[in-house]
Amino acid sequence: MTFQTYAAIWVSGFVIRTNRARLKADCSPEKAVMDEASRIPAGVDTGRPTPARIYDYMLKGHNYFQVDRFAAEQILKAAPEIRDAAFSNRGFHQRAAKWIAEHGVRQFIDIGSGLPTVGNTHEVVQKVIPGAHVVYVDNDPMVELHSRALLDSAGTISVICGDLREPGSILDHPELRKLIDLSAPVGLLMTGVMMFVSDVSDPWALVSAYLAAIPSGSYLSLSHLTDDYKPPAAAEGFRAVFDTATEHMYFRSKAKVERFFAGLALAEPYPEAGPGVTFTGLWGAEDVELADSDGSRWLYCGVAEKP
Repeated sequence: MTFQTYAAIWVSGFVIRTNRARLKADCSPEKAVMDEASRIPAGVDTGRPTPARIYDYMLKGHNYFQVDRFAAEQILKAAPEIRDAAFSNRGFHQRAAKWIAEHGVRQFIDIGSGLPTVGNTHEVVQKVIPGAHVVYVDNDPMVELHSRALLDSAGTISVICGDLREPGSILDHPELRKLIDLSAPVGLLMTGVMMFVSDVSDPWALVSAYLAAIPSGSYLSLSHLTDDYKPPAAAEGFRAVFDTATEHMYFRSKAKVERFFAGLALAEPYPEAGPGVTFTGLWGAEDVELADSDGSRWLYCGVAEKP
């Protein structure tokens, strides 16, 4: 399948979920002059690439710097289908959020929300449930700055800056508590973010901590990069770009991604598949064969209900 064909299928998805575990701010007095980013909030390190800005460049956005462009081009040399992966991951995020809303969930926590784009979470779920509450969480100052434009007069949307490795600081944040009733079902969206958390930080325990704070009837939607079945040279070339970025990246096998859903009831990703984890292109696809692609196979995903 060509990139153009896949893009036509998932036309609503314009940018990969570029969520991060932590932004290591390194404020330098020498800020490079970049014509791609018009506004530079305090705390942004313009000397190292970030996941959000790398993918913003890949999908022809405007909020990146020269260092991000260079990093993105290095990734594309190693694995050209990563552009396809971006559309696949974004499409999964939107379909999963819509599906959760269709199951009656009226409030969402989008952790590692990334730079705003067409088809943001609130735009998707509020088409299903008008007035649904959405809290965007990210630790990137640029994401926080640009996400402020999403705030609505109805007070159904909020944006907070937080490190996902500190669940208490996010779950107890006044802005989150203002919109999210943790005694009612929550849609917990963690699209493409846990791959920036090392094993040392125990990403599975972190996800469990968030799940412990929300009640039965809540849902977890999660996607994660993998190098299963990928050429070792391509995978290493992709991963190595993040060695000098603000976040390191970690591929995980299907078995390790499945661990995030331990104790939950996984949904069936497409008819006759049976409950389980699958590739992002396949989850919720109307035509599974057509939706499958090399790019989509860079990411596993799943949606599961908390019993």
